[in-house]
Amino acid sequence: MSEAAPKDRLDKWLWQARFFKTRSLAARLVGDGAVRVNGEKVSKTATQVSAGDVLTFAQGRQIRVIRIEGLAKRRGPAPEAQTLYTDLTPEAEPVAPRVGPRPTKKDRRDMEAWRDGE
Repeated sequence: MSEAAPKDRLDKWLWQARFFKTRSLAARLVGDGAVRVNGEKVSKTATQVSAGDVLTFAQGRQIRVIRIEGLAKRRGPAPEAQTLYTDLTPEAEPVAPRVGPRPTKKDRRDMEAWRDGE
């Protein structure tokens, strides 16, 4: 009989890979149904994941796409945690820098008046 691939809980793996500061934050995100495993939305924190699974979730304002490369025995330092995954997140389009100073209150009122057709 062949051995099954080792598996770990989704919330625990997200915490060990240092995507979230606490395990309860990771569990809350998974429980809210905001994580996809291999394209399927999951809402159970105890969902089992293994190497090769692809996770999609929001982290701050960014949507992260991660492929699991390995499982951890502990929550180690950041360099160790970075070996657990490959980041597949597409590069965001660069935002054009602001040209000139910020508008003043008077400038903003003038822009709104012009926009409203006054």
